[in-house]
Amino acid sequence: MEEILANLCGTSPVNPLPVWVHSNVGHCFNQLILNTIPHMVLAVISACYIGTPRYSSRTVYRTGWKCRIAASFIFAGLSILDIIPAAIWRQKLDPLYLEVLASGTGTLAWLTHSLALLALYKSPYSFNRGPTILLILALFPIPSLIITLVWRCQTEMGGQQLQPDTVFRLSTLCLQLASLLLYVVGYIIPTTSRLDYCSLNDSWQQEPLVTDSGIPAPSWQGVAEDGESWLSCFSYAWMNPLMKRGYLWMLNRPQDVFQLPRQLQTASSTDRSFPVHLLSVLHAAFGLRYYSLGLLKLAGSLLAFSGPLLLNLLVSFMESRQEPLSNGIMYALGLFAGTLLGALLRNQFSYQINKMMLMVRTAVVSAIYQKALRVSGSSLAGFTTGEIVNFMSTDTDRLINFCLSFHELWSLPFQFAITLYLLYQQVGIAFLGGLALALLLVPINKVVANRIMENNKEMLKHKDERVKLMTEFLCGMRVIKFYTWEQHFASRVYTCRAKELKSLRAIKYLDAVCVYLWAALPVVVSIVIFITYVLLGHQLSATKVFTALALVGMLILPLNNFPWVLNGILEAKVSLDRVQHFLELTDQDLDAYYSRDGPSDPSSVLEMRRTTFSWSPASKENAESHMPRGSLQLFIQDLVVAKGTLVGVVGKVGCGKSSLLAAITGELSSRGEQVYVWDLEKGFGLATQEPWIQFTSIRENILFGKEYDARFYQEVIEACALSDDLNILPAGDQTEVGENGVTLSGGQKARVALARAVYQDKDLYLLDDPLAAVDADVAKHLMQKCILGILKHKTRILCTHRTEFLEKADILLLMDNGRILKTGIAWLPTEYSQEEEVEPEEDKPNEANCLLKQEEEKKEGAVAFQVYQAYWLAVGSCLALSILLSLLLMQASRNVSDWWLSHWISSLPHPENASVTSLPALPSSQLLLFSHGGLVSPVFASVPSNGTLDVNFYLTVYGCIAGANSVFTMLRAFLFAYGTIHAAIVIHDRLLKRVMKATVTFFDTTPTGRILNRFSSDLYCVDDSLPFLLNIFLANIFGLLGMLVMITYGLPWIGLVLLPLAAIYYSIQHYYRRTSRELKRLYSLTLSPIYTHFSETLTGLSTIRATRATGRFETENQLRLELNQRCRFASNTAMQWLDIRLQMIGVAVVTAIAGIAIIQHQKKMGNPGLVGLALSYALSVTNLLSGLINSFTQTETMMVSVERTEEYATEIPVEPQEELLQVSPDWPSQGHIEFQQVVLAYRPDLPNALDGVTFTIYSGEKVGIVGRTGSGKSTLFLALFRMVELKAGRILLDNIDSHSVGLKALRSKLAIIPQDPFLFSGTIRENLDPRGQYTDADLLQVLEQCHLQAVITEMGGLDCELGERGKSLSVGQRQLVCLARALLTQAKVLCIDEATASVDQKTDRLLQQTIRQRFADKTVLTIAHRLNTILDSDRVLVMHAGKVAELDSPAVLSQKPDSLFQHLLHSGQQ
Repeated sequence: MEEILANLCGTSPVNPLPVWVHSNVGHCFNQLILNTIPHMVLAVISACYIGTPRYSSRTVYRTGWKCRIAASFIFAGLSILDIIPAAIWRQKLDPLYLEVLASGTGTLAWLTHSLALLALYKSPYSFNRGPTILLILALFPIPSLIITLVWRCQTEMGGQQLQPDTVFRLSTLCLQLASLLLYVVGYIIPTTSRLDYCSLNDSWQQEPLVTDSGIPAPSWQGVAEDGESWLSCFSYAWMNPLMKRGYLWMLNRPQDVFQLPRQLQTASSTDRSFPVHLLSVLHAAFGLRYYSLGLLKLAGSLLAFSGPLLLNLLVSFMESRQEPLSNGIMYALGLFAGTLLGALLRNQFSYQINKMMLMVRTAVVSAIYQKALRVSGSSLAGFTTGEIVNFMSTDTDRLINFCLSFHELWSLPFQFAITLYLLYQQVGIAFLGGLALALLLVPINKVVANRIMENNKEMLKHKDERVKLMTEFLCGMRVIKFYTWEQHFASRVYTCRAKELKSLRAIKYLDAVCVYLWAALPVVVSIVIFITYVLLGHQLSATKVFTALALVGMLILPLNNFPWVLNGILEAKVSLDRVQHFLELTDQDLDAYYSRDGPSDPSSVLEMRRTTFSWSPASKENAESHMPRGSLQLFIQDLVVAKGTLVGVVGKVGCGKSSLLAAITGELSSRGEQVYVWDLEKGFGLATQEPWIQFTSIRENILFGKEYDARFYQEVIEACALSDDLNILPAGDQTEVGENGVTLSGGQKARVALARAVYQDKDLYLLDDPLAAVDADVAKHLMQKCILGILKHKTRILCTHRTEFLEKADILLLMDNGRILKTGIAWLPTEYSQEEEVEPEEDKPNEANCLLKQEEEKKEGAVAFQVYQAYWLAVGSCLALSILLSLLLMQASRNVSDWWLSHWISSLPHPENASVTSLPALPSSQLLLFSHGGLVSPVFASVPSNGTLDVNFYLTVYGCIAGANSVFTMLRAFLFAYGTIHAAIVIHDRLLKRVMKATVTFFDTTPTGRILNRFSSDLYCVDDSLPFLLNIFLANIFGLLGMLVMITYGLPWIGLVLLPLAAIYYSIQHYYRRTSRELKRLYSLTLSPIYTHFSETLTGLSTIRATRATGRFETENQLRLELNQRCRFASNTAMQWLDIRLQMIGVAVVTAIAGIAIIQHQKKMGNPGLVGLALSYALSVTNLLSGLINSFTQTETMMVSVERTEEYATEIPVEPQEELLQVSPDWPSQGHIEFQQVVLAYRPDLPNALDGVTFTIYSGEKVGIVGRTGSGKSTLFLALFRMVELKAGRILLDNIDSHSVGLKALRSKLAIIPQDPFLFSGTIRENLDPRGQYTDADLLQVLEQCHLQAVITEMGGLDCELGERGKSLSVGQRQLVCLARALLTQAKVLCIDEATASVDQKTDRLLQQTIRQRFADKTVLTIAHRLNTILDSDRVLVMHAGKVAELDSPAVLSQKPDSLFQHLLHSGQQ
C-alpha cells in the first residue's frame, strides 16, 4: 500500500503521506484526506436524497433554493476545468493522477449534490431549508481549498512572471470559493413567505380532513416509511418530525401519529378468509418473508464476532514493531466497518421483526373477531365474554412473541458453537471442565422452565376466573350496593386472587433461581476452567486469562437465554391451542339450517315443520357447556306464517317464547326439516327481550349503520314514542348513552331497541316483549303507531304478556314447555284476558348527561415521582433498601474477583521485554456478558511457568471471593422476588377496596371495559412484566457503575472520551424518552376501545346477525385495531430510532480509539495493553448504555400501569364511610319513613332530580308510587338507600336521620327488588343467600312462593349452576329469583321497582298475593306499571317533575276531579 501511495503522490515509500512539508500542510495529504474523502461523503449522502418523493401541488419560486442549485452546478463545472492545466502543463509539483482523482471526485460529488437539491426542491422539504447535514457537508471542502490556495501562492508566485497555468488555477480556486459563498447566501435567504404559507395551507385544506373511518386526520402526518430514501430508512430520519412533536408535547391524540405503511394496513393483512387451521394460514401468508429475516439475523450474529477478532489483530499489530502501517489502517477500517455493519443489520432485524409481529397480530385479532361473528350461538355458550376477550389480548400477545423466539432458537446454538471453538483454541481441553458445569445448567434450566410453564397455565386460569368475576361484579354493581354484598363479592375475588398469587409466587421464586444461575455462572465457570488449566500443569498467562474470561461471558448468554426462548415457544403453543380451539367451533350454517327451496304456500314468509330446536350444539348433545335456558328443547310440529300477518305469542314464564324467536333467527341448533324464511338475505328486524344498546349516541343506536333519512327517522321516533324523551335529554338524540344503555330506563332502552329494528326496514319483525317495560299510554301508542302503524305491511311476530293488545292479532300461539299448545284466532283464555291498568314508566333522564362517556384520562409528561414512591412503599422501604444493598454487594464482589485475577497475573514473573509490566485492572466479565462480542484480545506476551508462586493461595482467595459473590447473588434474586410479589398484593388490594367503595355515579360514567383494563392488563404488568424489567434495569445500572469504576481505575484518560459521550447520550435519551412515553400512553389508550367494542359485539351478537350487520362491525373492529397498531408501530420504531443512534455513537468511539492508537503507534508512544483494554470496553459500554436506556424506558412504560392503578386507588369518588350513629340491631322496628325537603341531583352539573320532596309514610303502610316518565320515582329509592347523596333536606327512618347511619347498616335494613334482575354465576343457593344465613328449608319455601320450585328442581336443585349473569333462566324467571331474595329478608321496609314487568299476568297476581301475605306488617313502597297492582294499596304517591304532586288513598284520588292519578287511571283503561 505504501508503494501505491508513493506512486500516486510522487513521494518516498518510507513516508508516503507526509502531513507537514515546508511549514505547510502536505499537498498529497491535503488532496487525499481533506479534499477527496469529504467529497466522497458528500456524494454518498447526497445520493440518498435523490429519491425523495415529490410534493403534489405546484412548486413555488424560491430564490434561496435556486442559488444553491446554481452554485452546485457551477462548482461541478469548475472542478472539471481544474483537470485541464494538470493535463496540458505537466509539472513535477502536481502528480497527474492525484489531480485527476481529486478533481474527478469533486465533479462527481457536486453533480450528485445538484441532483439531490433538485429533488428536494420539488419535495415538501422546499418549505424550509432542507436537511442541515447537506449544508455542513458542502462546507467541508473549504479548508482544503484555502490550504491549496495558500500552497499555490507560496510555491508558484515566487518567480518574476506569472505562468498562464498559475493564473488559471488561482482563478478557478477563487471562483470555487465564490460559488461556495453563493451557496451559503442561498441557504441563509428566508425560504417561506407569508404567501407561500397561505398557498401551502390552501393545498392542505383541499385534502379531506376526515378519513373514511370517520377519524379526523391531521394534515401534517404522512404515511410512515413509504417512499423514503434508503438512508432515511436506515437512520429512521422519517421519524424525526414525530420525535420532535413528542418532545414538544404535541402528541395528544392517537391521530397525531403516522399512518401505517401500506403493507401493515389492516385491510392488506386481513384480506384472507381464515380456514380452520391458524398456524398453516399464518405460515402461508407470512412464512417466506419471516424466514428471509433469518439471513439478517445470521449476518448480524457473525459480525458480532468481528469486533473482538479485529481488536485482537490490532493489538498484536501494536505489539510487533515490524508490521507495516497499512495493516494497522486496514485493521482499524475493518473494525469500523464490522461494528457499523453489525449495528445496522441487527437494528434492521429488530425493526423488520416488529413489523412482522404487527402483521400477525392484525391477522389473529381479525380472525378471532370474524369467528365470533360467525360462530353458532350454541357453541358460544361454552365460553364467557371474558374468556373470549382474553383470546384477543393475552393469547394474541403470546402468539406474536413467538416471532422473536423462533429466530433465537437457531441462532443461540450457532453462537454457542463458535464461542466453544474459540475457547478451545485458547485453553485446549481445560475448557471441558467449565463446559461440563455450564451444560449441567441446561437440564436444570429445562426443569425450572417446565415448572414455570405449569404454574403460568394455572395462573392464567385463575386470572381468567378473577376477570370474569370482576366483570359480573361491575355489571351488577347497583344491586350489590342495594343488598350490601360488597364483602361477599370481595371475598370471592380475594379467593381467586389468592390462587393466582400462589402460582405467581412459584413463578417468581423459580425465576429467582434462573436469575441466580445466570448471574453467578460466569465466575464459577471461569474458576473451574483456570483451576483445571493450572492443575494440568500449564502456564497461566494474561493472554489466556483475558480471552478465556471474555469467551466465558459470551458462552453464558446463549445458555441462559435458551430456556426462556423455549419457554416463550411453549407459551405460544398453549395460546395457539386455545385460540385454535375457539376457531374450530362450529359456525352458523345458514345453508343447512334454512331451506333454499320455495315455500309450500306462495304467500308464506315463514314455515317450520317437524323440527326440534335446542340450545346445545347439534354435534355434541353432551356438550360440556352448561346449557343456557336450562335444558329447554323446542319442538315445532307445524307453523306457517303468511305475509303481512301479526302473530301473537303468549304463555307463562319460561315456556319458550324467546327460544322460538331465536330458532327463527338461526341461533339454535336444529334437527328435523329445514326452516323456510322468505328473503333470508335481508335479515330480520329483531327487538330482544333484554334490549341491547351500544355505547354511543341515541341516533347512532337507531341508525345502526344505515344512511340518515330525516323524514323516515322522524316517523320512527314518533312511532316508538321517543319524541318526548328526546326533548327531555340535554343533547336530544345526540345524547351519549352509557355502556349497555345504563343511563336510560328500562322502557327507554326497549323503545330505542325497537326504533332500531323499525329503522332497519326489514320484512319480518321479531318483537320479544317490547311492551313489558313501558306504561299503558306508551304501550298503546307503540301498538297503534308502530306495530299496527308504521309496520302494518310487514310480518310481525310479537311475544308478550300484555294480552289486552292482542285483539288485533291475526294468529295467536299459546306456548308451554317448548311446544305450541294452541294456534288460532280470537281465543283468549280467561286468565290471559284480564284488563290491566298500567302506569307510566319510570325513567332516569336526569342521569343522562349529553356526553356521558368521560374520555379516558391520558396523563401528561414523565411518570410522576409519586408513582415510583407508591411502588417503593408497596414493596416496603426496608425490603427495597435491602434489595439495593444486596445488588451493590453482588456487583462489588464480582469486580473484586476480576481485580484479584489481574493482581495475580501482574505478580507473575515477566520477561524483560514484555510490553506491559503490570496491569492495573482487567475488564469485568460482567461487561463481556453485555457486549455483543466483548472478546478481550490476547494482549500480552507469553509468560514462563508459574514458578514458585503460591498458586494455592491465589486460587483459595479467588474461590472465596467467587463464593461470596454467589451468596450475594442468591440473596438479591430471592429478596427481589419476595418484594415484587408483596407490591403486587398491596396494589391489587388497594385498587379493589377503592373500587368497592366507589359511588354509583362513577360506575354510570365509566365504561366497564376501562375499569376491567385496570384489573386485567394493568395488574398483569404489575404482577409479571414490571418486576421482570425492573430486575434487568437494576442489574444494568449496577453493572454500569461497576464498569465505570474499573475503567477509570485502569485508564484514567478514557474519561476525556466518556464525558462528551455522556452528554450526547443524555440528550438523545431525554429526547427519546419523552416521545416514547407519549406513544406508549397513546397505545394503552387505543387498546381499551378494541376490547370494549369486542365485548359489546358479543353481548349483541344475536341482534347484529339478525340485522345482517356483521360486515360493518368487522370494519369498525379493523378501524379501531388500525388506530391502535399505528401507535404501537410508532412506539416500536421510536425504539429502533434510539438504538441506531446509540450504536453509531459506539461505532464512532471504537473508530476514534483505533485511530488514536495507530497515531500513537507511529509516534512510538502507544501502550498496547491499555489500548486493548480501552477498545474492549468501547465495544461493550455502548451496548450496556443502550441496554440501560431501553430497560429504563420499558420500566417507565410498565410504571404507567402502576400510575393507572394508583389513579383508581386514590382518585375515584367514594361513598361516605363514616358512621355518626350506632343503631340498635332491630332498627327500624316500625318502618316509619319521613322525607323532609329532600333535594337531590345525580351530578353537580345536572338539574335536580328531586326538588324539595316532603312526605311521611307510616309503619306498615302499603304505598304505590306513580308518575310520568322522568318524574323521579326510582330516584326516591336511590335517595332512601343513599346511592346518591342529598344536596339538601333529610330522610328519617323511625325518626333517625339516615345520613347519620353507616351505609352498610342502612342498606342491610332495607329490602329492594330492583328493576333489572341481576344474577351472578354460581348456584341458586349463592344467588339467594350469598352470606349463607338461611336454611335450605327457608330457601325452598321462598322458591315455592315465587313459583320457581318446579323449574329449579328440574335444573338440579339449590346447587345447580346458573351460568354467567344467570343465563340458564329466562328473563321472567330471573325476576322471580330477585323477588325470592327480597322475601328472604326480615327488613321492615321493602321497595319494589317495576319488579314484575316480564312476568305473565297469572304469575303476577299470585306474586302480588305472596307479597301481601309475607309483608303484611311491613312498610312496602311499590313503583308499578300495572296500576291494578297498587289499587289496593293504602295510599298512592303521585310524583311530577321531581316534586310530590298528590298523596292520598287510591279511592279518594280516583274520585277527585282533575287529579293526576285519575288521568293516569283513565289513560290506562282506554
